Amino acid sequence: MSRLYDISQPLRDDMPVWPGDTTFCHEPTWVIDENCPVNVSRLVLSTHTGTHADAPNHYCADGQAIDAVELNRYIGPCVVLDMRHAAPVVRPEHLLPTLPERVERVLLRTWEHFPHERWRSDFTTLAPESIDLLAERGAKLIGVDSPSLDPEVDSRLLAHWRVHHHGMSILEGLVLDEVPPGRYELIALPLKLAGADASPVRALLRELDG
Repeated sequence: MSRLYDISQPLRDDMPVWPGDTTFCHEPTWVIDENCPVNVSRLVLSTHTGTHADAPNHYCADGQAIDAVELNRYIGPCVVLDMRHAAPVVRPEHLLPTLPERVERVLLRTWEHFPHERWRSDFTTLAPESIDLLAERGAKLIGVDSPSLDPEVDSRLLAHWRVHHHGMSILEGLVLDEVPPGRYELIALPLKLAGADASPVRALLRELDG
């Protein structure tokens, strides 16, 4: 059986979130005891909590909501590239030595160790020209282990807008520490949240036979 890599962040009460965004909370509302036969919980979270898919309407007022995006973007062949050497910005010259001539989905590892315990603002971002290069090679999805394609304090969102220009999709907050570079099958479906600007995903990579 092909190996599966779970590349999702665990959702937990003390997990770091984007500064100012909703803190994740999971609390029981019903608990099994002599008066109750089931456990039931309540969740409070941002649509961008943990490993998530951005919808176009996250940054474009007339963009698609997450329940309207093409699901086939989030399932299928992908390539994982090691970009730890590219900090603070992944530029085309960093991608070119290992980027295949044709790709459908590209996931970039940028952290040496994913920062599960604290928020870090010094995450690696993508140059808009890198998005152009990926689109030229056929990419319809870009995934990163950082919390955003763009810097925390930059409101221009240049990389996001290049993704929108090319009609691509975005995954952010992946955990790629244990994944060797190479080709895989990606499975990372967003929830069907009507009108929402993003959705948490359970992201998996399956090794390809042969």
